[in-house]
Amino acid sequence: MSHTAHIPSHRKPRRSASKLAVRAGVAGGVLSTLAMAGTASASPSAEPVAETTLEMPVLNLDLGADVSSAVTVAAENTRLAAVAGELTAQEESARTGAAAEAKQAKEEAQKKADAEKAEKTAKEEAVRKAEAERSSRSSGSERTTLKSTAAPQGTGTVSAPATGSAAAIVNFARAQVGKAYVMGGTGPSSFDCSGLVQAAYRQAGISLPRMSQAQSSAGTSVSLSALQPGDILYWGSKGSAYHVAIYVGGGKFVGAQNPSTGIVERNLSYDKPTGAVRLL
Repeated sequence: MSHTAHIPSHRKPRRSASKLAVRAGVAGGVLSTLAMAGTASASPSAEPVAETTLEMPVLNLDLGADVSSAVTVAAENTRLAAVAGELTAQEESARTGAAAEAKQAKEEAQKKADAEKAEKTAKEEAVRKAEAERSSRSSGSERTTLKSTAAPQGTGTVSAPATGSAAAIVNFARAQVGKAYVMGGTGPSSFDCSGLVQAAYRQAGISLPRMSQAQSSAGTSVSLSALQPGDILYWGSKGSAYHVAIYVGGGKFVGAQNPSTGIVERNLSYDKPTGAVRLL
């Protein structure tokens, strides 16, 4: 074997210098601390170390009361919201109901107006038919025609056996047959009922009031069964009559009836008068 051959060593391997230095430093620090502590505890004149206590703030909260108050407020808010919702619903319902009632009332008023209009139209039609039937019956009746001793005015015929003032009145009235009826008319081309009677009596020199009410009470009342030519016939109450005409004899009268017929000669049965007065 060679003398220079490597023989393994049984010694522990050396530590590195840096590690040894760190360990030495740590040990020295520990020994220094122990020495200072021993000195402090051995010194009788050393003052005791004052201890400081940190107090944490105490939270004085009544959580139960707060929770109860919050629940109460929430419940009240819920109740108020429900009441408000109910009021709103009631208001809306009231508005809807009022609108429906107004619509129904309008429809009922319209129906009533339509019904009244239809009823009025039916009555007018019935009056026209009745007037047409009367006119037809009258046109078929026989008339006795005589010559008048007075000068006729307008159209018409003279058929009444009258004398004196009565003849003048009758002849004038019949001479106006066929002329127009005009409310307020006093001649010579048109008359209303009282205008015709007034103009006829003027032919006999008799002045009559203008209106039918006054004419119906201008003379002496006579029975319809004892009429004489020239008597004034009236419809309605005496003193408040709404229509007048002149009796011309033979159960007939001459009168300004209405705008549709004008001045006509009719039988008493055509439209029976209420009464009569006599001025002659």
